[in-house]
Amino acid sequence: MQTDRTALGSSRVALGVAVLLVLAFTSTPPVIAEEKPDPKPVPVDCRYAHAEVEDAAAVVFPVDDVFRPLIADPKQPQFFATWQFARARTEGTAANVGSVALGENFGLYTKREGCNGWQFGLLTGVFSQFNMDAPSTELINTDFVVGFPVTWRSGDWSTRVRYFHQSSHVGDEFLLGRAGFNRLNFSYEEIEAIVSYDYRRLRVYAGGGYLMHREPASFDRNRAQWGFEARGPTTRSRVLGAFYDQLLVTPVLAADFKSIEELHWIINTNVVAGLEWSRAGAFRRFRILVNYYHGFNPYGQFFAQKVESVGAGLYFMF
Repeated sequence: MQTDRTALGSSRVALGVAVLLVLAFTSTPPVIAEEKPDPKPVPVDCRYAHAEVEDAAAVVFPVDDVFRPLIADPKQPQFFATWQFARARTEGTAANVGSVALGENFGLYTKREGCNGWQFGLLTGVFSQFNMDAPSTELINTDFVVGFPVTWRSGDWSTRVRYFHQSSHVGDEFLLGRAGFNRLNFSYEEIEAIVSYDYRRLRVYAGGGYLMHREPASFDRNRAQWGFEARGPTTRSRVLGAFYDQLLVTPVLAADFKSIEELHWIINTNVVAGLEWSRAGAFRRFRILVNYYHGFNPYGQFFAQKVESVGAGLYFMF
């Protein structure tokens, strides 16, 4: 009898546990698969693409611009280091020249709908040339540039208007080794306007500048500028991609032409070609470019010197 009672009690306990488990599973709300959030949209660099969004936005210190910097302009504020084999056609001499630049356009304020709108910023640039054949790699010349650009875009049309100051300074070692060199105090303030149009992978631009103030005062005021840029298809990088598989590479070809009233409107030509590396969603770009220049020296008080050069260099965009 005692055994039967014990078995009956065990059966009741097992039945109670089973009931509790059934109630627990049936009372638990059904598990719903968690929806994956939409992937984070890739930021659009309005210098190289057009945003699809139409929302209006006003931003302080924007990271990009609505006008693409001119790749082939020797005086475009940017970071680069190049080697040039330069021949002075005026004097009939030649030298290996190292050319470096430090500069950038810093956005202060922008108001846009997508990539359409305007931006105000600050530009600074330092352009220096060194004689690589001299024992001390002497500094030849340095140009300092500072100014204020205003840019605007509507679809494939974009414009840059800027007011800037440039002052030029000849290197001390260069002067010490050339007694009697006629040094000029060469500086000016210029207002410039460039209009650009994008058609698929091709871009063309044209504009000019007017010197508001200049020293020497006899320097003619007007300048014209035009050019083009062609960008090939962007693909995965097979070279640097071995180190980082998200790198993209784009072939580029560009030419910039300038004609200055002071120099009888003779055309100065600079042609560059090479590869540009970037990463989706990033605003930094790295280029390896070769170039050919023919015309008057674009730097400093050597503006009246006829030169021809070929070279190669590294270019960095932030």
